[in-house]
Amino acid sequence: MGRVPYVAVSALSHPGLLRERNEDSLVAGPWTLCATVTENPQTLAFPLGTPLVVAVADGLGGHPGGEVASALVARRIAAIGPALSGEEAVRGALHACNRAVYDAAGGDEGGELAAMGTTVAGVVVQPENLMVFNVGDSRVYRASPDGLSQVSTDDSLPLEPGRRATSVVTQCLGGSPTHREVRPHVTTESLSSGDRYLICTDGLTDPLPTDVLDKVLREHDDGRAAFELWKAAIEAGGPDNITVAVVRVGRE
Repeated sequence: MGRVPYVAVSALSHPGLLRERNEDSLVAGPWTLCATVTENPQTLAFPLGTPLVVAVADGLGGHPGGEVASALVARRIAAIGPALSGEEAVRGALHACNRAVYDAAGGDEGGELAAMGTTVAGVVVQPENLMVFNVGDSRVYRASPDGLSQVSTDDSLPLEPGRRATSVVTQCLGGSPTHREVRPHVTTESLSSGDRYLICTDGLTDPLPTDVLDKVLREHDDGRAAFELWKAAIEAGGPDNITVAVVRVGRE
């Protein structure tokens, strides 16, 4: 018998040390974590075949309804994930998610949810390739023997050199009282057995430089890497919600 290709996902989500609640959400295939707390990574395995979505959504900090917006997007992406077989399908899904956030906020005109919004970043894994997508400043990295490289595109104002404070998001899903179109970033990469990707919210990348992320991923396997990344962000002050997913393509 031949070896069966699979996708392993190790993930956790935590509020950090300064936020009262977790406004991050996560999706891995049909599985979602929304506004919950996990200190131990959950590891899931999926057959490589039908498009598999793994993504994080970061509700806008300081805005009421951030956790509502991120959960709405995570659950919607989980529901339509198996149909995302090309870049246009992914773009269409992100436009639909944007509209859904505005529609959900529209019934609360002038209320707490009126300007709720969320970032989103993730991958769609297919047998021969992987699509990377994002709106906002949550990130996707490729971990290779040559090092860690960011493959998503930040929608944020550049920070001053040497400063790793929270950035200002220039584009997100929802986030304003009136509807605004988004311009999703979607790219396609070839895929081979052993490839690993890191998907995370800025609660990980704001306090930790890229070389720290790279070192952890080089030294640990998937589940331990997710835990050690979270631990490093906590030790760096845990200034924001932290959500991490390590995705690996392998063969049994």
